[in-house]
Amino acid sequence: MSVALIGASILLAMGLACVAGLKGWQAWLDFKRLELASNVGEQGLPPATGRIELADLKERVRKLEAIAAGIDI
Repeated sequence: MSVALIGASILLAMGLACVAGLKGWQAWLDFKRLELASNVGEQGLPPATGRIELADLKERVRKLEAIAAGIDI
């Protein structure tokens, strides 16, 4: 009888440890998903220097198109 009781308590303890570990793993995965989602949002916009360079390139293209169309700037 005592061997069965010890076996059952060990099995119950291992089950509880597995459930606790699984909950911790799921919480860590949710945290990493949120972390990745916030990084994607930040990467949507280029850095300020990239935006300045992009605006400069657009201005150059506009000037070249005006030259090609024969418009004096």
